Amino acid sequence: MINTLYLPELREMLAANDEVELREFCGALHPSRTADFMEGLSGDETWRVLRYAEESTRVMVFEYLPLAKQREIIETQDRVEIARLVSQLTSDERVDILQECDAEVVRQLLPLLPAEDRRDILRLSQYPEGTAGSVMATEFVALPETLTIRQAMDEIARQADQYETMYYIYIVDEIGHLHGVVTARVLLSQLRVPTTTLAEIMNPSLITVNVGDQLSDVVNKVAKLDLLAIPVVDHEGRIMGIITFDDVIDLVREEATDDAYRAAAVAPLEEPYLQTNVWTIGWKRGVWLAVLLCFSLITAYSLRIYEARLETWVWLVAFIPLIISSGGNSGNQSATLIITALSQGQAKLRDWLRIFVREIAVGLILGVELALIGFVITTFLIGGPTGWVEPLVVPLTLMLVVLFGSLLGSMLPLLFKALGLDPALMSNPFVAGTCDIVGIFVYMNVALWILT
Repeated sequence: MINTLYLPELREMLAANDEVELREFCGALHPSRTADFMEGLSGDETWRVLRYAEESTRVMVFEYLPLAKQREIIETQDRVEIARLVSQLTSDERVDILQECDAEVVRQLLPLLPAEDRRDILRLSQYPEGTAGSVMATEFVALPETLTIRQAMDEIARQADQYETMYYIYIVDEIGHLHGVVTARVLLSQLRVPTTTLAEIMNPSLITVNVGDQLSDVVNKVAKLDLLAIPVVDHEGRIMGIITFDDVIDLVREEATDDAYRAAAVAPLEEPYLQTNVWTIGWKRGVWLAVLLCFSLITAYSLRIYEARLETWVWLVAFIPLIISSGGNSGNQSATLIITALSQGQAKLRDWLRIFVREIAVGLILGVELALIGFVITTFLIGGPTGWVEPLVVPLTLMLVVLFGSLLGSMLPLLFKALGLDPALMSNPFVAGTCDIVGIFVYMNVALWILT
């Protein structure tokens, strides 16, 4: 609400070209708040405001703007001014934004960038999406191991504005092989002996990731070891970049958002909901609704097969929702647990047999628990079946479908992972649909076995 209330004043400042007020607006607040206040402005209006900001402030505010507005500004504003802005973004941020922009615009911008930035963009763009190389930043402190502490401090002070972070100082040889690391704290504490070389105080126990490592592995390693940044090396051990903890937080947020979509059988949105075309949303939701509809049609056909039996034992119909929902719920629980374990590195494909055995045990425990509840319901709470044989149909079916759901929910994510498919996106719809179909067949066959 505050943002929208401030818009008329911002537009009045723009209309009057009030340089003093606009400069004060750009620099008075944290860059993220400044970006929030400009939420209702068009891309052109936003850029006109940012042109009054100091260059460093302009870059920081721009980084907090929504991706759609960043792209609009880059694609519509003066190429020379935009090239100057892009050159000051961090390397990973720069590549991410340009990859979302029109290819022709990027082609026009590249020659306007400094040669070093241009090479950096082209190199980082070559790493496959989802790997450490695709998100690493190339602004890091890397110093020769032969430097003394005093020389190292002078070098850091000279280039401080070029680094994304100075938590760690990476120690390399003459061709960039990573040999060790020194924390800023250690470097400062050793200043009392300024002639000591970096090789003497560095920690040679390195924790690194390869440029080709999956981002999930990077996130797990940084989270497990509580690192502020982790170096990214190539296959020869040369440091290529770093991934900082704030990058990891962004990755975790993106993954959590994607998981929320997938849990509801929706393909993840590439842009914010309100900026996504309704046809795109309809397609991403409709694909999986169609898949689920097909499963439902198969379930309906399964019921028709047993239509004559259901006319004989009408009381069975009342328990069909209970049966199929129990199997589906059990399967989705197992699928969620296994998908989470896979994403956090707590389980691997090679653990499939252990998982299978554990889910049999868990499925039996849950099945017996629900079977006892089902027996009470069919015997005392529902006035349908009579005698001592009929009440056994529902509990026995519950035990079997819950066991089946647990096994299916645990094995499908592993199968999809082995096939190179996304377990989170694929598993839940298939688990729910399959459990519905199998639940009907099990229910009716148990009834045939017991009641005939």
